[in-house]
Amino acid sequence: MSSPAADSTFRTAVARQLDTFVADQRLLLTDLDPAVGDLVDAAVDFTVGGKLFRPTFCHAGWLLAGGTPADPRIAAAGAAFEWLQGSALAHDDLMDGSDTRRGRPSVHRDFEARHAAAGGFGDAEQYGARVAILLGDLMLAWADEHFRRADPDARTASLWDACKSEVVSGQFLDVLSQTRDTLDVASAMHVIRFKSAKYTIERPLHVGAALAGGDETLLSRLTDVALPLGEAFQLRDDVLGVFGDPADTGKPAGDDLREGKRTVLVARTAQVCGHDRVLSLLGRAEGVDELHDLIESSGALAAVEVDIDRLVTQAEQAIAVLGDEAASLLDPLVDAATRRVR
Repeated sequence: MSSPAADSTFRTAVARQLDTFVADQRLLLTDLDPAVGDLVDAAVDFTVGGKLFRPTFCHAGWLLAGGTPADPRIAAAGAAFEWLQGSALAHDDLMDGSDTRRGRPSVHRDFEARHAAAGGFGDAEQYGARVAILLGDLMLAWADEHFRRADPDARTASLWDACKSEVVSGQFLDVLSQTRDTLDVASAMHVIRFKSAKYTIERPLHVGAALAGGDETLLSRLTDVALPLGEAFQLRDDVLGVFGDPADTGKPAGDDLREGKRTVLVARTAQVCGHDRVLSLLGRAEGVDELHDLIESSGALAAVEVDIDRLVTQAEQAIAVLGDEAASLLDPLVDAATRRVR
């Protein structure tokens, strides 16, 4: 088996699925009103330049369960994960007040700017927010519609449904954490598990494996790989959100601090520097530089790098249990998820 991390054939198949689906949707929706084409275009933008992590892990699960590489069902399932990701990002950017996504204006900022440029009636910021909500809803509907093209059985469909519910629950826990006056590493890790680890790696692996007929033992062993790897993936994302190069990440340096994200990096900094001090800086543009320096000087950055290494080791040990063929598939994905610059 070749590694899906470098499988350009699968990536091309997913891209074709997306293109065909959008063409069908464009005909349907612009027939209602040509103005809806702007919403379709915005949805397409979310599938340009993505890392395809979720489709790739879905493909890996499929191959591990004995699925045929060229089967269009797995490409359809992978494409559905891209719409689900787009939905989550459109809503997430609005909730976080993010100005950019992949080096371009986020949806709510894009449509806010369009409203202002056209001299539209009413509040431009509110208009942008409303469009972002609608776009996220549209892509969630598309995710379900596209997933049905994979012809899933009841067990696979239930795993897909669980993925959607878990990511929303993780988002809620993240929002809830921002109402508290303390920062806690365990709580931040709990949010990571549901907002990122299960959604990014575990459920895509499960869905792909179940779609190919994989048994419950395989799914359980994939969980042993996915949860530590997914947590390491998000911790790397948190590091890049503070210390990444904007040319690679597509977002301004320190954007996570400006947005007030309660990450493990921030919680570990509070353990050393005090909750009051960190909270007084978090979520304030003028506090970004000082907090950036504190994260490094306090040892929080080094501690999170240790966390990442520990979690990667756990994932690699779980992969070893699955055997050599699984290692040839999954080891490159470990590197792609945790040793990245964007």
